[in-house]
Amino acid sequence: MVTCTEGGGERRSVPLASLPPSLLPPVVITWPVSRGRRRRFPGFPPGPPRSFRALLLLLRRPGRMALVLRLVLRGRCRVPAPAASLYLALRPAEPPPWPGLRPPVCQFSANANSKKPLSALVSKVKYLNEKYERFLERTFPRFYQLYSTFLKGFRIFFTEMKEIRRIKANMSYRKIQFHQLPYREMERLRQFRRDLIKAIPVGILSLPPFANYLVLLLMYLFPRQLLIRHFWTSKQQAEFLDTYHNMRKEAYPEVVDGLMNLSRSLADSQLRKQMLDLCKKVQEGCHPDVRELTAVRTLFVGHPFGIQQLRVQQLKVLSRVLFLTPRLPSLFLRYRLQSHIKELHHLDQAMLKLGVGQLTDEEVQAACYTRGLNSVHLSPLACRLWLAHWLTLSCSLKDAETSLLAHGMVLLSINFPSSKG
Repeated sequence: MVTCTEGGGERRSVPLASLPPSLLPPVVITWPVSRGRRRRFPGFPPGPPRSFRALLLLLRRPGRMALVLRLVLRGRCRVPAPAASLYLALRPAEPPPWPGLRPPVCQFSANANSKKPLSALVSKVKYLNEKYERFLERTFPRFYQLYSTFLKGFRIFFTEMKEIRRIKANMSYRKIQFHQLPYREMERLRQFRRDLIKAIPVGILSLPPFANYLVLLLMYLFPRQLLIRHFWTSKQQAEFLDTYHNMRKEAYPEVVDGLMNLSRSLADSQLRKQMLDLCKKVQEGCHPDVRELTAVRTLFVGHPFGIQQLRVQQLKVLSRVLFLTPRLPSLFLRYRLQSHIKELHHLDQAMLKLGVGQLTDEEVQAACYTRGLNSVHLSPLACRLWLAHWLTLSCSLKDAETSLLAHGMVLLSINFPSSKG
């Protein structure tokens, strides 16, 4: 009961529940902590409610207990320190603070918060992958070597695909042709085409159901024939490059013999003598000079050493030198041989514009190997010396004289010092 004073000064007792919320006085609630003290409100539990369900049960009780709790919920009760836990549970929500005083986490966008689980998942996957790789390296070292080589090869291959896509987009945007590209982009595009030609049949074989397991076994057994260079180890790369060079080196004597036989039928006696002396010098194991090749350059424009005038057997031999299949009709052999030689000529012009000194040792060795020299076991200095001689020959020729490049791959590399064997 609450005592109220009316307008005439008469005091009157009014039930507490009948008063409007605006006239309710503040109520002090103290929870009985010790058992020896007398409770102020009979029916109170020995402590504050410990769950939301217990709070609801208290609110449903009739009488003073439920009324006081309703007053607490309406904010009309003042709760001192002994009932701080009930105050924290029942106090109304505070208004948000001024934006300038909010913690930095509140200033993040929803997209930034949504990326946290994804970044945590990626970090967890990386950690598990590193742990798995350490387990393989410690337990199965040979299998780990194959696994790491394949993983590294896939990464390099996909990076190469992105770079090729960028080069293609640049060519389309600038409306330029292949021969107008810089040397590195031109070489990368050329090598990617050759890798793609080698990888497409393997991809077709793995299309049928369960055929990929057979393809994986074949790639493990025949890595040189089925895998591209990205999936070779450093030891395999040196071994396979030696094998490929030995295969094309078998065609070198046939090229020189073919030049010797055709030179005997030349009408010009001076050119016939120069050509026979050049072939004889190469057969004796001497390394020719670039000036000796440029002296007979006119013979490689038309008859008898031009691409369109060569015999079919000579075309097949030159195709083996350029790593092209010789099992094609003569029309396709001439076209492929001429297109590859022109491509090599454009690469030489772009390399000369860039400068041999700007190339790394790996790029110089790869360029020498492409042009017929086995550079696997040569020093970088020897490779740069040979490449300088090659550029002197290549960049002095016209487009109609590119047949001399195909024969020059043999004449300049067959007897080069430290490249025999």
